[in-house]
Amino acid sequence: MIHLVQVLTVNKVQQDANEKCTRYNPIQQVANCTRQCGDIEIPFPFGIEEGCYARKAFHLNCTNATTSTLQMEDDEHQVTHINLDEGLIDIKYIAYYQQDFLRIYIDEEPDLYMGYGETTSAQWAVANLTCQEAQVDMPRYACVSINSECLVVNSTQNLLYGYRCKCSTGFQGNPYVREGCQDIDECNKTIGICEEVCNNIVGSYHCSKCPDKMEYDTTTRKCTSIKRQNIYLGIIIGLTGGFGVILLILSGLFMVHRWKRYIQRQLRRRYFRKNQGLLLEQLISSDENASDKTRIFSVEELEKATNNFHQTRIVGRGGHGMVYKGILSDQRVVAIKKSKVIEEGEINQFINEVAILSQINHRNIVQLFGCCLETEVPLLVYDFIPNGSLFGILHSDSSTSCLSWDDCIRIAVEAAGALSYLHSAASISVFHRDVKSSNILLDGNFTAKVADFGASRLVSIDQTHIVTNVQGTFGYLDPEYYYTGQLNEKSDAYSFGVVLIELLLRKEPIFTSESGSKQNLSNYFLSGLKARPVTEIVAAQVLDEATEEEISSVASLAEMCLRLRGEDRPTMKQVEMALRVLQTERLKLCHADPGNGQEKEPLLTPAREEDSSDQLVASDCVTANLASKNMKQCYSFEQEFMSYDGVSR
Repeated sequence: MIHLVQVLTVNKVQQDANEKCTRYNPIQQVANCTRQCGDIEIPFPFGIEEGCYARKAFHLNCTNATTSTLQMEDDEHQVTHINLDEGLIDIKYIAYYQQDFLRIYIDEEPDLYMGYGETTSAQWAVANLTCQEAQVDMPRYACVSINSECLVVNSTQNLLYGYRCKCSTGFQGNPYVREGCQDIDECNKTIGICEEVCNNIVGSYHCSKCPDKMEYDTTTRKCTSIKRQNIYLGIIIGLTGGFGVILLILSGLFMVHRWKRYIQRQLRRRYFRKNQGLLLEQLISSDENASDKTRIFSVEELEKATNNFHQTRIVGRGGHGMVYKGILSDQRVVAIKKSKVIEEGEINQFINEVAILSQINHRNIVQLFGCCLETEVPLLVYDFIPNGSLFGILHSDSSTSCLSWDDCIRIAVEAAGALSYLHSAASISVFHRDVKSSNILLDGNFTAKVADFGASRLVSIDQTHIVTNVQGTFGYLDPEYYYTGQLNEKSDAYSFGVVLIELLLRKEPIFTSESGSKQNLSNYFLSGLKARPVTEIVAAQVLDEATEEEISSVASLAEMCLRLRGEDRPTMKQVEMALRVLQTERLKLCHADPGNGQEKEPLLTPAREEDSSDQLVASDCVTANLASKNMKQCYSFEQEFMSYDGVSR
């Protein structure tokens, strides 16, 4: 008997709990309820948080506010819109049941939704009661707004039965919230609802005519006196006059702008004449090859290409100027060098240099597209090299293992060949005067391109040297040139010797030693050769990839380039030949029989002692310029700039 009483009690409690869960609860929701999920409005009686919805069937989950994903509690029905006025809820069924129609059950509650298909606008009701039955239990009655009414929801299939609420005619809002239905101002909502004056009243409106001596103003939609209309007319006239004055001021500003542009054009023409633009035009027009490759750009073109030389377009800074990245109108990517101030006496030499460089056609020298002479300082336009400089790859922490030993030998051969061409094969000799790893650029295929001729000097064939002001980069500067001021082709050889040391040691030309002091790389290298074997001072990567004989050969070649007396150094042609022989021998070594112990001949050997000079000769070997096949393109420069709207001055 006791057990039966306990079972009946439990059943009674469970029944009361189920009845409580299925009944509508119109109590005031808790404060600060979330009523938005992405772009979906969530009005009461629906809600997300506990205490913010009227019954469990109206509990929704905002699973993703970014994409406005709102789901019912069973996680199988995605809600896309809720319409209180029509009593509809747009639902996309995630788990689609192949039936003619769908009813949604939530925890065995009565049917509160009914719709058809995979996606539907389902009807919903607040409770399975008639309006009369709901009004009997007023504490549970859903239509709590004063200006609301009850509507019976009854589907044709009798699958959904119940009631919902709606704001009375002339009101709008949420009938499920106290004071949720507010009066509609029909006069403002519907323009032209009355022929003259529209008067809004609670729940409706009425039309009337204007009193005597008053007229209806369509602008303000009010009755105004005739005198006031005259005042409005005066205001309109005043505003028109004000706009006229503003237009006059704008016209004046436009004229001033046109005048400034005229002055600017005159200044550019003066710079063009000062920078010997007419002379350069004559030189280019007289040379068919130069006219095909070299172009005189306007400053507007280069300003548009560089977004008015914006600082974000700066890709390089040096002792001779600044380099910008630009995109021309024909989509060519170029490097625009803006040199520092040039002495007026050097303009003719600059023009001559542009004319000469425009004729240089070498695969390992950066191509000159043209120049701009409409600025105080001439601008040079070169082909843009995307993979940066040799210096950046050798000394960047993220790129220390990018270049293999084969790559280094190939790049050294290509750079030496370019300098040899400038010294002896061009129509007029060119001394670069600023050879360094940062001026050896690498294109998309990591082919070496010698760049930056801002410090270069042209020398006639019969001249062995010229006297100039000392210019160059510390760490690469030829000591003999520094003390005498005499520039010759051996000065470039000295600087190239420092580049060879960088390839061996992977240290900067001026580096910080372990003791924290600044140290010169060439001095460190030369003193190290005297004190210990070269294999103990080269970089670990070089020691892993190169043979001891190859390391010794390159170190010996670098030591010859770094000799204090220029006449004791090899020419760049000899350096190129030596490196080519090393490249060929390395290729043979890769394909040779491992058991073959044949010895190699030295790359460069001193001449016989009876010779009057210490001129160096290259060994007589077949040369080849073979690119490394295992290039790792792990170094990338900046991405192409997005299109922009350039405003020319």
